[in-house]
Amino acid sequence: MAEDDSQEKTEEPSQRRIEKALEDGQVLSSKEMFVFTSLITGLIFVLGLGAFMPSLLDIWRGYFMLSSAEDLQDQILQNITSALSDFLILSLVVAVPILVVTFATQTAVGGLHFVPKNLEFKASRIDPFAGLKRMFSVNGLVELVKAVLKVGALGGASALLIWQVLSKTLALVHASLDWTILQITGDLVLLVSSLLVVLACIAALDYAYSHYTHINKLRMSIQDLKDENKDSEGSPEVKARIRRIQIEASRRTAKAAAALNDIDQATAIITNPTHFAVALRYAPGDKGAPKIIAMGRGKLAEKIIEKGQQAGITVFRSPLLARAIYFTGDIGQEINDRLYSAVATVLAYIYRLDRGEAVSEPDVDVPVDLMFTEDGRPAAQVER
Repeated sequence: MAEDDSQEKTEEPSQRRIEKALEDGQVLSSKEMFVFTSLITGLIFVLGLGAFMPSLLDIWRGYFMLSSAEDLQDQILQNITSALSDFLILSLVVAVPILVVTFATQTAVGGLHFVPKNLEFKASRIDPFAGLKRMFSVNGLVELVKAVLKVGALGGASALLIWQVLSKTLALVHASLDWTILQITGDLVLLVSSLLVVLACIAALDYAYSHYTHINKLRMSIQDLKDENKDSEGSPEVKARIRRIQIEASRRTAKAAAALNDIDQATAIITNPTHFAVALRYAPGDKGAPKIIAMGRGKLAEKIIEKGQQAGITVFRSPLLARAIYFTGDIGQEINDRLYSAVATVLAYIYRLDRGEAVSEPDVDVPVDLMFTEDGRPAAQVER
């Protein structure tokens, strides 16, 4: 049965897929590029050391020279110590630039990334069966073919060059040491230069193949792209629901802001004391229950209170009642019928207060299931 075309890995990897691959340790690299850049760095050092060759030869001779026949053991030990010290210094002079070139090569090829996952222990790395499986896999066969071709190309180039300089090299047995070293150094530079040309071609081919296999491994199907887009941006149903919520929130905010113009028509403002504010309108003889003409929280509540005070509207502080009206009602609607008694008590108090009567502030009873916290959760659930 043929595989569905939509499942074929035909699409270029997304940025998220590439980043996930880097986290998993899948970094583009090319072994032959490392060999090429390391060798060319070594050649530069060889050429640079050519100017110091006479001095280096004098130092080399000094390792075998003894000042006198006495204390031979101490002199030999001193010469060995000096040789080792000079060797370590020379090694650092060569190794540090090569290390920098290696990091620079990886940065240019696939970027420099530290992947902690690659430091984790994996039993498959020491499993002999897994190792055999890798050796006889398609990738192992490709690496074998690449190695054979590389050895063949480098061996052929080396053999051809050595054959050309063989007669001249054999004649060096009659030349002085200085001349022999200079001649061999020149031939070595020529050999390395020739090998560099071959390695440059091999490195270019290896980079192209590594880049192709790396991208091909990361390719995605159309379904993969759809799934990734769904994971990153959410399903269409969820996105539509979020949009509806945002539109509703925006509508309520605009409605609440517009209601500020009607504050002067309010009968009373009930607050919490500043976090919530609800402006109610009711006049004796009106049909129906008191209506909410404005309400808000935070900055909007402060504006409601400020405009109400400017209009001479009485402000009554009752946190439970203010929250109950806010979370069970909406602007332009009547209050919840279960809050009639509590609101009537407040309006009666305000009515008598506005007439100048000396009255004490009443206790407002709000039904337990209509008591809310400031974030809208039922207070009874929070207490439990």
